[in-house]
Amino acid sequence: MAKLNNLSATPSLVNQFVSELRNSTIQTDRLRFRTNLNRIGEIIGYEISKTLQYVPDEVETPMGIASVELTTDEVVLATILRAGIPLHQGMLRYFDKAENAFVTAYRKHHKDGTFEINLENISSPDLNGKVLIVCDPMIATGASMVKSLLALMEFGTPKRIHIATVIAATPGIEYVIRNVEEATIWAAAVDDELTARSFIVPGLGDAGDLAFGEKLFD
Repeated sequence: MAKLNNLSATPSLVNQFVSELRNSTIQTDRLRFRTNLNRIGEIIGYEISKTLQYVPDEVETPMGIASVELTTDEVVLATILRAGIPLHQGMLRYFDKAENAFVTAYRKHHKDGTFEINLENISSPDLNGKVLIVCDPMIATGASMVKSLLALMEFGTPKRIHIATVIAATPGIEYVIRNVEEATIWAAAVDDELTARSFIVPGLGDAGDLAFGEKLFD
């Protein structure tokens, strides 16, 4: 069964970065917004690194031999475009040898206020036996995450699955837990509510628009 790690449950700099992401004045600075997403990606990446498998090794220094522990896990970083890119970049600084996968997923809204998740494109390496980390800064209903994960499973069966997000809504977390058998969710913060249109409250707004500029719809 999927499980949740809420990083905001323990006071740390994560809380400051999330506060700036939420702040309606500070978040208008796109560079700072993307930088804070990068930082959170780095922190979650570090936390995930503690769960990997390691073996003893040795490295030769100018003064002798040092004992080290190095991971044997192969990591694949997957991102739901476009909002996930800054979070992905932060994690890629830590998992610099990782392979990468990308999913294009978006909400297609209907006039009655309902929506469906459309997947347009997936690019992924072989996932068999690897550690899959999926980045998406917001988990609202959880539908995009679950649909993206199911699509990624067409590329193989990962050894472990991690989900990295900045803000997750409780209904979305519950949906992921119900529909994904084995995964660990890493959230910088958890909010309890969704609006009638399934936006997170208090949330932070549209992460993709804040990071890269507003998009137009046909």
